[in-house]
Amino acid sequence: MKVYIAAPLFSEGERDFNEKIDAVIRKYGHETYLPQRDGGCIADLPEIIEGQPKRKFIFKLDCDHMDWCEVVLFLYDGRVPDEGACFELGYCYAKGKRCIGYKTDARSFIDGFDNVMLYGAPEIVLHNEQELSDFFSKIIN
Repeated sequence: MKVYIAAPLFSEGERDFNEKIDAVIRKYGHETYLPQRDGGCIADLPEIIEGQPKRKFIFKLDCDHMDWCEVVLFLYDGRVPDEGACFELGYCYAKGKRCIGYKTDARSFIDGFDNVMLYGAPEIVLHNEQELSDFFSKIIN
């Protein structure tokens, strides 16, 4: 399966967490697109890439990979869900991709629930590494 990992990537802790998730998925033979690895972190990139401003280049690259994927894994964790990851989830949902959530963070939008738009898109929300492993070990490539 081709899996796009939609997650925040702006701190060392976020990037380390994303790599850990990526490793679990790849362990079961799935291909992944991890934006921090495959596109780069925007702050570290040159201003112009292949003749385009870096922000346009990364946007197009990520959209191309959202089109490429069969599954998007949306990582909820953080004080609030990452804006870019929310866009990626919505884009993939609108394209008819399988949407899977992963949330280990106890914080929620209101009264223990996440925003209704983030609640409605994923077919399932996994809550720990064991559930993640179980899910991706059963998806057929």
